[in-house]
Amino acid sequence: MLNNIGVSGLVLILAIALILFGPSKLPQLGRAFGDTLREFRNSTRGMVEDNEQPEQAPTNDVKKLL
Repeated sequence: MLNNIGVSGLVLILAIALILFGPSKLPQLGRAFGDTLREFRNSTRGMVEDNEQPEQAPTNDVKKLL
């Protein structure tokens, strides 16, 4: 979806954001968007790492009980 947006499309989106939110709110919006992406990336990285770890074989606890 975002692959088809060119430079003119990005300029148009930025101009609309500037009109809607004003120049004082844009840095705050950008910071919030970056924090959201960082948290999403960290959480998905944790999920991927959990799935990639091999299953450990169960230990032989019966000997410990006897």
